[in-house]
Amino acid sequence: MSRRNQTLGEFIIENQSSFKYSSGELSRLINSIRLAAKVVNHEVNKAGLVDIIGAAGETNIQGEDQQKLDVYANTKFIQTLKNRNIVCGIASEEEDDFITINSQDENNQNKYVVLIDPLDGSSNIDVNVSVGTIFSIYRRVTPVGSPVQIEDFLQPGNQQVAAGYVVYGTSTMLVYTTGDGVNGFTLNPAIGTFYLSHPKMSFPENGKIYSVNEGNYIHFPQGIKNYIKYCQMEEGDRPYTSRYIGSLVSDFHRNMIKGGIYLYPKSSKDSVGKLRLLYECNPMAFLAEQANGKASDGFNRILDIQPTELHQRVPFICGSKNMVEKAEEFMRNA
Repeated sequence: MSRRNQTLGEFIIENQSSFKYSSGELSRLINSIRLAAKVVNHEVNKAGLVDIIGAAGETNIQGEDQQKLDVYANTKFIQTLKNRNIVCGIASEEEDDFITINSQDENNQNKYVVLIDPLDGSSNIDVNVSVGTIFSIYRRVTPVGSPVQIEDFLQPGNQQVAAGYVVYGTSTMLVYTTGDGVNGFTLNPAIGTFYLSHPKMSFPENGKIYSVNEGNYIHFPQGIKNYIKYCQMEEGDRPYTSRYIGSLVSDFHRNMIKGGIYLYPKSSKDSVGKLRLLYECNPMAFLAEQANGKASDGFNRILDIQPTELHQRVPFICGSKNMVEKAEEFMRNA
């Protein structure tokens, strides 16, 4: 079969054996995420036409205004995963606590939990800028057949069995890894099928793009300030280009293809960082490492951090390996 025309479904089946727990469950799980992504994609694409943009009038656990489409995406992903009876638990950035899934089968034999950011970058919806969904999958650590517990979700990122994101942009793409490289699939909207369009995606070791909200410069730690000045210096292949969309999925996706670094450090405004370890940093770090990149909190590997709470925040630096190592060097020396 021509790789050019390989569908996501065909790819999952063909590569199932490379996954160490190849029981078919993970394949069904990725398929259900694919289905929910298509439904959400449909709503995102018509967001400008119907009354689905704007705030829902409520705030989420983080104290942020929930957008109507956030709520919709959250509901759709949870419904789809529940209905297909393949996970034993779900944690969402939009929910206060994790959700226990009671299987139709009395002693729930499902082995996987999903952590999800249903709509990343949603503040950009009403100006028609790309948004995305981020997901992370673990095998439960508590006994199969019992209700899930908090420890099933508070696992370090190095225990992920799969992670990925969907970017709803000029074209809609699903990018994921099961620990055997990163592959990207583009949706053909005419027939509703994802096709393998970006096999074996990889960060260039060096890049020329830095992505950071420079409006917060005054609040950043000295090491980050020094690194930004370094990026702006006219020397060697610098100055680098500044590109910041404010949607993690979009910034990460561009930097993986073109080469670059994404920085969301802690600051005097956000003393522990802003991004969530479980819903954003861990899945993106897993993807980065599988694509020859690197992810750090400035000093430590993101995937080695032991989570202590469901909505924990951490500083996040991620992207082309040499750029991340240079930023870490500035952090150490500050």
